[in-house]
Amino acid sequence: MAVLPLRVRMFRVVWRAKSVFIVASGPLVLLPLALSTKESACAYVILLMALYWCTEVLPLAVTALLPTILFPVLGIMQSKDVCMQYLRDSNMLFVGGLMVAVAVEHWNLHKRIALKVLLVVGVRPALLMLGFMGVTAFLSMWISNTATAAMMVPIVHAVLDQLHRHDDMEEGRLKGSQDGNPAPATQSDVAVAVPEPVSGRTGESGERTREGDVTATAPNDGIMSSLKPPPQDKPPSAPKASASSVVCALEVEEAEGVDDERRRLSKGLLLSVCYAASIGGIATLTGTGPNLVLLGQMSQLFPQSGGVINSASWFVFAFPTMMMMLLMAWILLHQVFIGRSPREAWSCGGGRAAKERAARAVIAEEHRRLGHMTYGEASVMALFLLMVALWFTREPRFVDGWASRLFNAEAEFVTDATVALMVALLLFVLPSRPPRYLCCWRPNSDPDGQVSRGPAPPLLTWKVAQAKIPWNIVLLLGGGFALAKGSEESGLSRWLGSQMTPLHSIPPWAITVVLCLLTATFTECASNVATATLLLPILASMSQSISVNPLYVMIPCTLSASFAFMLPVATPPNAIVFSSGYLKVADMAKTGVVMNVIGIACISVAINTWGRVLFSLDSFPEWANATTPI
Repeated sequence: MAVLPLRVRMFRVVWRAKSVFIVASGPLVLLPLALSTKESACAYVILLMALYWCTEVLPLAVTALLPTILFPVLGIMQSKDVCMQYLRDSNMLFVGGLMVAVAVEHWNLHKRIALKVLLVVGVRPALLMLGFMGVTAFLSMWISNTATAAMMVPIVHAVLDQLHRHDDMEEGRLKGSQDGNPAPATQSDVAVAVPEPVSGRTGESGERTREGDVTATAPNDGIMSSLKPPPQDKPPSAPKASASSVVCALEVEEAEGVDDERRRLSKGLLLSVCYAASIGGIATLTGTGPNLVLLGQMSQLFPQSGGVINSASWFVFAFPTMMMMLLMAWILLHQVFIGRSPREAWSCGGGRAAKERAARAVIAEEHRRLGHMTYGEASVMALFLLMVALWFTREPRFVDGWASRLFNAEAEFVTDATVALMVALLLFVLPSRPPRYLCCWRPNSDPDGQVSRGPAPPLLTWKVAQAKIPWNIVLLLGGGFALAKGSEESGLSRWLGSQMTPLHSIPPWAITVVLCLLTATFTECASNVATATLLLPILASMSQSISVNPLYVMIPCTLSASFAFMLPVATPPNAIVFSSGYLKVADMAKTGVVMNVIGIACISVAINTWGRVLFSLDSFPEWANATTPI
């Protein structure tokens, strides 16, 4: 067993001591709050959970269970009422949507979509970055951003390895020609266009290397041939040494330029994946946790809102916002890490065309390995499209949906959670291989090469679902709903609202911008779900006290909770790309600050234009006048 360095062992000891101190001292320091009124007791629970969520001295899901203990002990709520908050409609929507996402991931349908889109878009630097961002954002709308980033990063690495390998071979051939051993390009040299993806390794310097690659040298043959004297006219020894030193200096300078260009392209592509994974999730209600927190808080704090937030209305507002922010992020990353003029970046020179063919071959080979679409993949895709169609047509708001008259004429019996769970149930019922009577399905599409003669496993098994669904998020959402219910029952929400009455003199748009900045800063250090859970009930009370539509404040802050771009530990996609070895913390921080500003600007534009019309934000709604118990 390897012995850890003394510094690492001391760090672990100090961190454990700090964790124990925070766990032990936190309740004692805040305890006076819990000894006076119900409002202060609820504030004690919220501050304690905020302390634990920010420091992560306990797992996030374990901290979310504290209301089940503290609310009954402090006399805020009965235990049965607290526990009911942990499996609300929003939680079941999350579970159903995740089951469909797990099936898409299990059958590699997301990888087939990603590779196909990249083949269509192309592999020029500008198009390649745009293609990676578009695919990642689209997949992140439906499956978790962590799974999306974990799938896309290896594809980025394979493409980068092939581009770098092509550069090294070209430079090695040029160097061989300069040394008097010409190596003309043959068909086998261009055979890098039919590669087998070779896994790279990360060196201590952070650069991905490949065993057997040729060392990078100066690629500019014109400069070097002009400096190198012809063999028949040998100059004196002194000038020869001087020319040799000039050639070496130019070789080093050119090699450093090539390496710098490689690093910048690698950083840009990796950052584009992790940023797009966070941006794409805002477009759908199930795309990221804060959206579901908003849905649950609206149904709990404003039960008379009539489902103003649903899958269709959210998509109409958030999808254009996501597209606008994705375009702005692509422009930023293109200018910072590719740095060419638009004409040069989109041009197709001879050397660049060869590299693009090599990179395209990597993607084509990965797509070929997937083979034909199987019966199981087609079934999962059909169920996924069915779920999306039923979501968008249930209550579109501008017309009556299919549930308006059939089920929801008297009350909202059918919700988006009903649709998600119905489709998830079908995944456990329908077979993964075509039955005998389905002779129209091509036999080569079946995994066994023939139509199944025996019982086939379902499209999704419980073993797979249990292993891949992040159940801790369900507890996190439940803990947030319990906090909101406790704030309402204890009167803390009303007290907070009364304290924020002086904000009435400040323009609502300015309040929204400031709150978005605070949310984006806070979510860099805490979970995005925990951030939304803590802030949304307070923002709802504040909007009531100053007679502003709650959605005008809650929607922008919900979106801002997903914008954690600055730190590697802020969100899992950031950590995944940071572990590749190409990026430093400074790289992520510099571009992350600009990304946060871009995100807040896009949100401000969206909420003050089509959001104002869609959600009627100019008026204070009747359902926000007072909260009624559920």
